[in-house]
Amino acid sequence: MTEEIAARHGLSAEEYARIVRHLGRAPNITELGIFSVMWSEHCSYKSSRVHLRRFPTTGPRVIQGPGENAGAVDVGGGLAAVFKMESHNHPSFIEPYQGAATGVGGILRDVFTMGARPIASLDSLRFGPLTDPRHRTLLEGVVAGISGYGNCVGVPTVGGELSCHPSYAGNILVNVFTLGIAKADRLFRGTATGVGNPVIYVGSRTGRDGIHGATMASAEFDDESDRKRPTVQVGDPFTEKLLLEACLELMSNDMIVGIQDMGAAGLTSSSCEMAGRAGTGIELWLDKVPRREPGMTPYELMLSESQERMLIVAKAGRETEVMEIFEKWDLPVAVIGRVTGSGTLRVMDGGRLAAEIPVQALTDDAPVYNRPIARPTDQDERNRLDPSALPALAEPEDYGRVLRTLLAVPGIAHKGWVVRQYDHMVRTNTVVRPGSDAAVVRIKGTAKGLALSVDCNSRYCFLDPRRGGALAVAEAARNLSCSGATPLAVTDCLNFGSPERPETMWQFSEAVDGISEACAALGTPVVSGNVSFYNETNGAGIYPTPMIAMVGLLEDVEKRAEQGFSKEGEAILLLGETPGRLGGSEYLASIHGLEKGSPPSLDLDLEKRVQAVCREAIRAGLVSAAHDTSDGGLAVALAESCLSGPKPIGARVDLQNPGGSRADEVLFGEAASRIILSVPEGKIAEMEAIAREHAVPFFRIGTVGGEKLEISVGGRGLVSEDVAGLDDAWRNALARQLGVA
Repeated sequence: MTEEIAARHGLSAEEYARIVRHLGRAPNITELGIFSVMWSEHCSYKSSRVHLRRFPTTGPRVIQGPGENAGAVDVGGGLAAVFKMESHNHPSFIEPYQGAATGVGGILRDVFTMGARPIASLDSLRFGPLTDPRHRTLLEGVVAGISGYGNCVGVPTVGGELSCHPSYAGNILVNVFTLGIAKADRLFRGTATGVGNPVIYVGSRTGRDGIHGATMASAEFDDESDRKRPTVQVGDPFTEKLLLEACLELMSNDMIVGIQDMGAAGLTSSSCEMAGRAGTGIELWLDKVPRREPGMTPYELMLSESQERMLIVAKAGRETEVMEIFEKWDLPVAVIGRVTGSGTLRVMDGGRLAAEIPVQALTDDAPVYNRPIARPTDQDERNRLDPSALPALAEPEDYGRVLRTLLAVPGIAHKGWVVRQYDHMVRTNTVVRPGSDAAVVRIKGTAKGLALSVDCNSRYCFLDPRRGGALAVAEAARNLSCSGATPLAVTDCLNFGSPERPETMWQFSEAVDGISEACAALGTPVVSGNVSFYNETNGAGIYPTPMIAMVGLLEDVEKRAEQGFSKEGEAILLLGETPGRLGGSEYLASIHGLEKGSPPSLDLDLEKRVQAVCREAIRAGLVSAAHDTSDGGLAVALAESCLSGPKPIGARVDLQNPGGSRADEVLFGEAASRIILSVPEGKIAEMEAIAREHAVPFFRIGTVGGEKLEISVGGRGLVSEDVAGLDDAWRNALARQLGVA
């Protein structure tokens, strides 16, 4: 064994020397492969762990925080919401359909491994410009993969977000989230306790697909990346459905002590992590592993990432009962090992010892790096947007045209082309469909509902990663509040470039601090998550993209709101008065070609109060529609409210400009802590009383009705657009850009 072979496995010379010290000898090839995947960024979090410790992870509703297959929070009535978000970026860039499909399969298994039935999924997608034919193909393949897998398994994809930017031209992002419901006192963990207990393999037979998938996800791409296509796993959603139902049946009986999905690093990670959590050892018998290809070596069997497989530690003496359940569901199942008290991973191949490694060397004693941090040298220049220079940016002659242009930007445009491919109504729990600020699903058998949202503005994070991280949390919570839900907890997917670059680690550390501050202020602890580094190609990294998914609770699912206006003559109200900013705005980027300035400021106390007013008003039955203002500012938010109801409807709006701001800043400037409400005339006084009680600024800015969206600023009419034309610009833009309209 040489350092050159170790380097081909993604291990540094120092890491190889550390392996030799752990073993007291040179590793064999199987042991080297095991170390390489367990010490990869994807599995060990070796560059991020020191920063992730700063997240708030506890709270009165938290049942399970980070460290398990998924997080869990108490939603009352003896039930828990179980959820997690994961990335499948690298595989999806190489093979978009299977990469995205197996990403869905993996996150579903993370949730039902905990004993929860999956009830809803979200996705968050990033691509390069759709003017590039390759990215049109990637988008079509990813959406087909997500829908093909999720629809077959029978879990609705109820929402998500999609954005395109040149920074993702070499690395797309595919982040997937799943929510499940479980009995709070019947959660299962991935732990291998009880010396002598049998270790049982169940699910698809093992093949050679996905070998070194975890290592691939821990390296940047180059011009040879297409050669990595064999490392992309192949999914079978029908087997996944059988596995889901069989596992949930198994969990209804008292037969097992631990269960884990064979995800990244396959049999290696599942066995090592289960033993590591329990402080035990584990012995595996590879000749017993169900396989679909002849001649597989111990190296291949341990590192394969074939999908739809689980590892179970059963109670001794219950093996036959466990196996009978899986045989009934026509799933391959075999006893392939046992729990030991040795503290080692011992791998046998027939009568031959294939590997023997201390479990702690692979888990808790894996390398942890506090990598160098350096603020980018051009950071000040990025943030420089001198107000005195703004007049050089000519204000638009046709504000209506600008509005139509912004409504067609992929991140703002209606996602109907995507949504139509997802079965978002399967299981009949979806009560707010895709397209509103948050999706809402019913907790069957109760009056309650859960609201789901996923958010991140990567441009904000590029300009100020700390504020961008905080703004992502604030917007996710605001979206839930606009549905009437109380935000409960967060799962994240932190997508960044190479951790070997000090500038990347500065962005990462700053984003973690921003997320931490906002989560602490809003009472939304981080209960699970994922880090995806090395999103680079030939040294060019993505914009920092710390994706935030959040879950909120509606005690009465009937007391909710959606974002679309629907009732002629209702008042349009604005909560919050933070002025819009052009810095970092979609308007500045799309209309003027500039990505500069500072993102919107964030007063977390005001944010909390604005959201509280919105939720209280919705629960009191005062609000017909609620929508937060985000990308594109007030004008875009108003247009979205007009277009996303049961049918397009107009509005007449007069925005004041007491500070003398430019009209384009009033219309398209972006700000946090602002919510647009539609309220019946007779309920305005009650609404105002709630706002006053919370010391939240409150303005009437217009009236719902008509066939046009008319907006004036300081009495000057600037926008007068037929809603039919705006609807066409917004609803059909994505399909047109993909060439499928």
